[in-house]
Amino acid sequence: MRVVQGLFFAFLLAFNSARVSADPGVTESKILIGQSAAFSGPAAQLGIQMHAGAKAYFDHVNAIGGVFGRKIELIKRDDQYEAELAAANTKTLIEKDEVFALFGYVGTPTSNAALPIFTQAKVPFFAPFSGAQSLREPFNKLIFHVRASYFDETEHLVGQLVNTGIKQIAVFYQNDAYGKNGLTGVERALKKVNATVAETATVERNSLDVAKAAERLLAKRPDAIVQISAYASCAALIREMRKRGYTGQFYNLSFVGSQALADALGNDGPGVMISQVVPFPWSLSQAPIVAEYTKIMAKAGVTDLNFSSLEGFIAAKVFVEGLRRAGQNLTREKLIAALETINLKSYDAGGFNLQFSATNHNGSKYVDMTVISKDRKFKN
Repeated sequence: MRVVQGLFFAFLLAFNSARVSADPGVTESKILIGQSAAFSGPAAQLGIQMHAGAKAYFDHVNAIGGVFGRKIELIKRDDQYEAELAAANTKTLIEKDEVFALFGYVGTPTSNAALPIFTQAKVPFFAPFSGAQSLREPFNKLIFHVRASYFDETEHLVGQLVNTGIKQIAVFYQNDAYGKNGLTGVERALKKVNATVAETATVERNSLDVAKAAERLLAKRPDAIVQISAYASCAALIREMRKRGYTGQFYNLSFVGSQALADALGNDGPGVMISQVVPFPWSLSQAPIVAEYTKIMAKAGVTDLNFSSLEGFIAAKVFVEGLRRAGQNLTREKLIAALETINLKSYDAGGFNLQFSATNHNGSKYVDMTVISKDRKFKN
């Protein structure tokens, strides 16, 4: 009898010890993660689309039993693409909601605002919708990137321009950390071919006041303008420049929100170029993950496919792979260690190459170019 009692108490002690040592956001039935993004305001489509793709994949995983029996719950909080709101949301997600990890934040200024908060709390920060160097240097073991950097994008984009003989390149950028990081990327890329930026003009975040920027750029009449802002302000500049007779080319980074930009431009959209950091969402033969994305989005009742929701979908899939590799006794440290084992030899994300290590959490360098065609569609 004493032996049985001893075993029973030992079991209780081990059980309670496991419960005490478990990280916040993890129960026997649930894994709670949090996302702060723009769900209202001029940049709302970025958050809405990123969230839609991620949620579709998480719901798919939950429907087939979750991860070790745990269902993934994604809490979203609206930051309107404003740093102060993102910081407040991050504190709430960590301290009040007690999430296990942060996922799919949208934007550089918002992610930068969250950086010291999640770093101090030692909460993983997975797949921000940003290619900023401030989130990559210095190395932070809590941050994992699924997309290429803005330096990768701008180098590819400038290379495309220079290869077609265009060197008179101006930059229209958002006057914040995102815009300035993109501008630096363009300057770096041009320096490699002994060229410089022909002119610059800025716009404030979440503003459509582009009249002065248009006037400044028109004075130089550059061959091409690289835009580093969100879709609403980029669309406003394109319309203003076209109205004033500008006939040059417009190039955008992926963060712009491709579908949202095409929708905002309407008939002014054809010919506008956009770099992309995920495969073409409408080409089922380009990568197996696109076919998987299309099938699962349709199952979720979503027929509006786009680059941003595909990025959310890919991020969710890789995050789930990390959870599986971390094992049943899930902790934040185990998740980080598990994600660092994902590489080209051990994991196939469906034709989208990803590789992490203990010293490098920049998973991808994939960049491609697309152009807006008629009917608000795209060609690559």
